[in-house]
Amino acid sequence: MSILVIAEHRGGAWNRMSFETIAAALELGRGLNLPVEAAILSANSAALASELAKYGVSKVYAVTHPLLEQYTADGYTAAAEQLARKTSPKLILFPHTYQVRDFAPKLAARFGKALVSDVVGARASDEQVTFVRQLFQGKLNADIAADLNEIAFASIQAGAYRAAATSENNAPIEPFEVSLDASAIRAKPEEPFREAQRSVDLGSAEMIVSVGRGIKEKENLPVIEQLAQALGAEIAASRPICDNGWLPMERQVGSSGQTVAPKVYFAIGISGAIQHLVGMKGSKTVVAINKDEHAPIFEVADYGIVGDLFEIVPALTEEVKKVRG
Repeated sequence: MSILVIAEHRGGAWNRMSFETIAAALELGRGLNLPVEAAILSANSAALASELAKYGVSKVYAVTHPLLEQYTADGYTAAAEQLARKTSPKLILFPHTYQVRDFAPKLAARFGKALVSDVVGARASDEQVTFVRQLFQGKLNADIAADLNEIAFASIQAGAYRAAATSENNAPIEPFEVSLDASAIRAKPEEPFREAQRSVDLGSAEMIVSVGRGIKEKENLPVIEQLAQALGAEIAASRPICDNGWLPMERQVGSSGQTVAPKVYFAIGISGAIQHLVGMKGSKTVVAINKDEHAPIFEVADYGIVGDLFEIVPALTEEVKKVRG
């Protein structure tokens, strides 16, 4: 009996959310006194499995078959089902990605279960895990209990957990060959979806400077852009800025935008509405600048500066430039 993480990759590159999911599994494993195992599904998973073995898991299953070279819901579901029935984990965790949303509910249904999706937290006690999901754009949290006397399935939201750290000890890798029939793969894989050239993945940024209503006018954005440039950070925004067309929608952070988890997140002129907090609460360090000392953003900030951003930000930019030379 174990907790199994189905890790995600694309074209030989890991989705970083896989390591956040491993962190969630390790935390639950300590609470339930269960080992954590991981699986990689691929046509040739040797190299990926070796890397996955460094993240504190007790075992890695290298699930291989030629029909797994390209992702299909039918292929991944069948392969993961065979692994689950063979290894009998109590809990299977996934990163909450578009790919997982495509095949994981189907996998759970084959066991007569439902996938608890978009989980932002979990608590373990005896033979039960309580998953936390957010409802109504983060206004409410719902507790969903899963009885581990039977298998359970859940996907972990980006940024909900800090990515697991690598370990000096490598877990053993166990090859696992599955039986797949080409006739059972009903979908024909096409070219992976590619976003527009101007798109940016804020989720992978280590430092973000985010701006809100406090900037007042589009013409004032260079104040923020200069700080971001000095820091070598990505620029982001709350929804009103993007709704007004001052920055592209792809720069929006929040429940209807991107979910981020940088090392440092500057929230400048952002009041801290729950819809925005949902998207950036996984940030390691939050620095808030706002003239309203009662702004909700200060409740989650590690460092808060109460004052006029038009005075503070330029001064901060100059100091950053001096330090960085």
